[in-house]
Amino acid sequence: MEIILNGEAYLVKRANTVSGLLDELGVKSELVAVEINMNIIKRADYINKKINGGDRVEIVNFVGGG
Repeated sequence: MEIILNGEAYLVKRANTVSGLLDELGVKSELVAVEINMNIIKRADYINKKINGGDRVEIVNFVGGG
C-alpha cells in the first residue's frame, strides 16, 4: 500500500500498524513522535493503530540539546 511519509510517497512493504511501520523503517519508537492525518498517536497505541493506503504519516525525531 502507498502512504505519504514525511511528505513523500512511500510504498509500505508489509506493515499495517504504526509499530510495524517503525520496525520496517528501522526506527526506535521511543525516539519519535508519530502523526497520522494530522492526529498525534500515543506511543501506547503504536502497536494497535492501523495504517491505511493514502494516510499521511509524519514521523518526527526528538532532538536534544541546549
